[in-house]
Amino acid sequence: MNGPTVPTQAQGQAQAAGCPVPLGGERFLAGPARFYRELRRDHGPVAPIELPGGVPAWLVLGYRELHQVTSDPVLFSRDSALWNMWDRIPENWPMLPMVGKQPSILYTVGERHRRRSAVLGDALADVDPFELRDHVERFADDLIDTFCGRGGADLAADYAKMLPALVLARLYGFPDADGKDLAHAVNALVNGGADAIAGARHATGAMQWLLESRRAVPDAAGPPADVAGRMLAHPNAGEFTLDELVQDMRVIMTAGHQPTADWIGNSLRLMLTDDRFAASLTGGRHSVAEAMNEVLWEDTPTQNIAGRWATRDTRLAGTRIRSGDLLVLSFAAANGDPQVRPDQHALTGGNNAFFSFGHGEHRCPYPAQEIAETIARKGIEVLLDRLPDVDLAVAEHDLVWRPSPWLRGLVSLPVHFTPTHIAGGSR
Repeated sequence: MNGPTVPTQAQGQAQAAGCPVPLGGERFLAGPARFYRELRRDHGPVAPIELPGGVPAWLVLGYRELHQVTSDPVLFSRDSALWNMWDRIPENWPMLPMVGKQPSILYTVGERHRRRSAVLGDALADVDPFELRDHVERFADDLIDTFCGRGGADLAADYAKMLPALVLARLYGFPDADGKDLAHAVNALVNGGADAIAGARHATGAMQWLLESRRAVPDAAGPPADVAGRMLAHPNAGEFTLDELVQDMRVIMTAGHQPTADWIGNSLRLMLTDDRFAASLTGGRHSVAEAMNEVLWEDTPTQNIAGRWATRDTRLAGTRIRSGDLLVLSFAAANGDPQVRPDQHALTGGNNAFFSFGHGEHRCPYPAQEIAETIARKGIEVLLDRLPDVDLAVAEHDLVWRPSPWLRGLVSLPVHFTPTHIAGGSR
């Protein structure tokens, strides 16, 4: 597509800070960690970048700077309507699904955001942890049953990209029979291919059907048993339209599924390729938590987020930011900031100070984070229990990462193992 013309103001910004660098492309794909180091070396903790079509933005690389931006929603707002580039953005710009003017909770600000987020956050907080683990184990066993007799599988497509959506669908209140179609729809939406629009429509329609059915037939005895019912019963729910609640359910489903799927895949890759973890695949499970923690530091699924918009002219780490400028938040770069991690080779251990779940009032809700961690950890543990001799079916250097600067995950994770016909999901 022909990109919009960069405005003179943005050209002045770029000249003042140095030539903007495309976010993505060959330089990024050659090694994201190296890409971030070079940007930090050339520009400091805030770098000028170009999004598709030559659209200018700032990439926040520094840990302290990212903390500053996410801690100040008044100066750096989540309201995308503030963007000073809207008059130059074409209707078919490929980034619109990520930064467009949307009615979801992601772009709601202030007190309305806090009250709106409580509807979904409180509904997720009431998920029973024992039931959650049971759901994860059952769906994990069901998925493994479909390929355990073959002696080989693609753990990305056959397992990691299905499990989180299936579990989340069950927590929301969908019948199990609808779970797989919803999982495929969410994957299509996230992948952004030819079937992305159809996937988005299916997911939206499913959420609307669920909420309408719960509203028509509320739980007769006791508190609601699922997320959809608890959302409708929340004291704040009456302040928002059904469409707003539908949008929020879809956003959390999408945001909860793909990063968790990549967390599973990236952790399995680490455990299958790194001797520190591979040696304990058939031993204790403490290494699962360690691998998952290291992935959040080194290969965090959520790499970069668009974004925040400056509400007035300001400076960030000495860089002049104009009112309405877009800031893209680089969680991956901040996690590797040498100012806070001078020894990049030191084990992260139990250090949870990563930015992988965001920070501030728009961070991933704590209940959602706990659900994602349970799905990922239990999913990995079940897989290793069922397939104790699982190993890569290709050389490590042949694994291909998704060509995206936004979410980091493997295109596929081919493995082989001793075939088994034990039906774990039938118990």
